[in-house]
Order: sequence, then C-alpha cells, then structure tokens
Amino acid sequence: MSHAESPLDDPGTDPFAVAARAAQQLAAATGVPRHDIALTLGSGWGGAADLLGETVATVPAGEIEGFTESGVVGHSGTLRSLRLPNGQHALVIGARTHFYEGRGVRRVVHSVRTAAATGARVMVLTNGAGGIKRHWTPGTPVLISDHINLTAASPLEGPTFVDLTDLYSSRLRDIARSVDPALDEGVYVQFRGPHYETPAEVRMAETLGGSIVGMSTALEAIAARHAGMEVLGLSLITNLAAGIQTEPLSHAEVLAAGRAAESTLARLLTEIVHRL
Repeated sequence: MSHAESPLDDPGTDPFAVAARAAQQLAAATGVPRHDIALTLGSGWGGAADLLGETVATVPAGEIEGFTESGVVGHSGTLRSLRLPNGQHALVIGARTHFYEGRGVRRVVHSVRTAAATGARVMVLTNGAGGIKRHWTPGTPVLISDHINLTAASPLEGPTFVDLTDLYSSRLRDIARSVDPALDEGVYVQFRGPHYETPAEVRMAETLGGSIVGMSTALEAIAARHAGMEVLGLSLITNLAAGIQTEPLSHAEVLAAGRAAESTLARLLTEIVHRL
C-alpha cells in the first residue's frame, strides 16, 4: 500500500478496526501474541531499543496495515518486538507519522491505537524538542508533565469526551524520578510544523505556561488516553527554542544533539522501562 493510500484515509472506515487488524498482523509477523508496553522512540531515543531487551522480531513498518515508513531522518522505519528481562514484551515503534506530513490525524495516532490493540497498557512517548527554560542545555532529558495542543486538531471524532487530567501519568513520572531524581519536567507545546516556531510564538508558548516546543506527541497522547493506556512522556532538549537561542535552528542540530546524548538516554530509558 503506497503512502498515498490507506484505509484510514476513508472517513467511512473505523480506525479502531484497522488498528485491530494491524495488531493481528504484528502478532503473526513477530510471533508475539501480546505486547505489554509500547514505546515511540523519537529523535535521540532510538538507541534504547538495543538495551531494553532481547529482540524477538523486527518488521518493516510498511508491511503492517495503516503504517508507512517514517518520512523523517532519525526514525528507523521499523516495528520491533522485544522480550524484557521480566518476560514481558515491548513494542518499539520507530515509524512515527508526524502531523505536518499531511496524512491526517488518523495516521498520526495509528501506531498508538495499534499498540493498544496488541494489549499494551503503558505508552511511552519520546521526542526531540526545543527548550524554553534557560538552564536546559542541549542533551537534557525532561519529563512531560502536561501539554498544550496548538495543532487545531484532535484524534477523537464525534461526541467523544475524554478526561485529560493527569494525561502524563504522575505515577509513571514518579517511577522515572526514582531512576534519576534530577529529571526536570515541563509542559509540552505541540505546533503543527514543519517550520520551526518564531521567537514570538515561543514567547506566546511561554506566556501560556509551556516550556517545551515540538511537532509531535500531544495528539498521540490523547489517543493513548482514549485507548485506556497510561502515558509517560519524555523530551530530549536538542536546542533552546527560537529567540532564546540566537543561532538559526536546523534539523541537523537536532540530530547532532540526539547522537551526542543517545547512549545516556538509552540507559536512562532502559532503567525506567525495567521499573515500569
């Protein structure tokens, strides 16, 4: 199925039925009937997949219904099943669809809904993002405590009312801080992208209470809550946001910061997941 064609593009299609079929296909492809936890690994976080546990199977994302290989450098384009030391299974999603790719919100959250359909009860969402707090330096991991969704979109359709209080689980954040008590936290602001935010937009985000700016995660978190999953969000601060950092922003800078921090992030996330 090409990038331009997916059953999710048909408004008459039930996106949860597509996710259920995708979960069945994953089970057949990996030989793992159920996953207990799922992780979407954004820029800088991919190295954790090698430390979390034993790789049972790696599946090209395009082979599973509703998925496409990631169009963004820094994402692996695969779905990976891991056996954790405690015998549970983790699904590692390296094929995030970003809202700015223009494929619709259903595609953006399909990976989360599929993870829920495999049985996952915990969704770990990671990203590379810009920081507004002046003391954050590139390579700093921070917990997401809440979000502000500035995409003007929602993954929920029709009269679907979902409580987003404690969306980014305080219980899971406490577990993360038991691994690293120095972990700071902040409010993630999702912009549409793909352009970076202007200095004025960053000032607006800060005035609204935001401290992290990026182009993913919030829509996925809403879908995860709707699907009954507990959410842990983590951002890698790859740069200070526009207007706070004086140098021009670039995706190369994001990738470089991710590479520099990858081994540290991998160990941190691995220890957190093992405690979950």
